[in-house]
Amino acid sequence: MPKTSPHNTNAPATAAAAPRGPLATPAEVADYLGVPVKTLYQWKYRGIGPNVHKVGRHLRYRWHEVDTWLNAQTTYGLAV
Repeated sequence: MPKTSPHNTNAPATAAAAPRGPLATPAEVADYLGVPVKTLYQWKYRGIGPNVHKVGRHLRYRWHEVDTWLNAQTTYGLAV
């Protein structure tokens, strides 16, 4: 029987990592929000968009942060 390494990529996710979803690309977030990718880059530059993280040279978003930012964008005190 082969030994499994703690770094085995085929191992099931741990309970701590299970609630985490994958990181989203700018294209995925733009599609979700219905805006062009260029708008996300402008929001990042102006500091007004959803929180974004650099992973190496790539930009990535955490879905829960995108949803939190989106929920904070309500205007006129409208209740959903």
